[in-house]
Amino acid sequence: MTITAGIAIFLATVLGMELFAYAMHRWVMHGFLWCLHESHHRPRTGLFERNDWFAVIFALPSILLLLGGVNLGWGEGFAWAGAGIAAYGAIYFGFHDVIVHRRIDTGYVPRSRYMKRIVQAHRLHHVVESKEGTVSFGFLWAPSVASLKADLARRGHAGVRAPAASRDAFGAADSASA
Repeated sequence: MTITAGIAIFLATVLGMELFAYAMHRWVMHGFLWCLHESHHRPRTGLFERNDWFAVIFALPSILLLLGGVNLGWGEGFAWAGAGIAAYGAIYFGFHDVIVHRRIDTGYVPRSRYMKRIVQAHRLHHVVESKEGTVSFGFLWAPSVASLKADLARRGHAGVRAPAASRDAFGAADSASA
């Protein structure tokens, strides 16, 4: 396999992972595995949350493809695809956990229109506490913030969390504002 073909497989896998991540987030994480993902829509109380199991779950295909492609004789294409999945995971971690949720504080402030849009879109995703009624399931691509706000309004703001000022120390809505 040529290096060009390998890089093409790698890049196609990274791009394809955005489609896969969208589908998993929309129909699995906000579907039958909400029991794990729900922790991510609540204030975190420690270093980890149940949602972090998805990092382990999604790393397994990458590890298997890298192992098969490098050590088990499956072919170089499998290793390139495994590397693409791993790269997407690293990009996701950097964007989602570091930039958006600041699990590691870097002091980074989004300045480009693209970064501002995807950060705002992800934050709009998190204003909804329930598994239904949320918007923006992608990680590297997001609709415009105006269209996401319009979608939330069209849905009657169902499941939208109370403003921070009306929440108690545990993140629950204050009974006076609920």
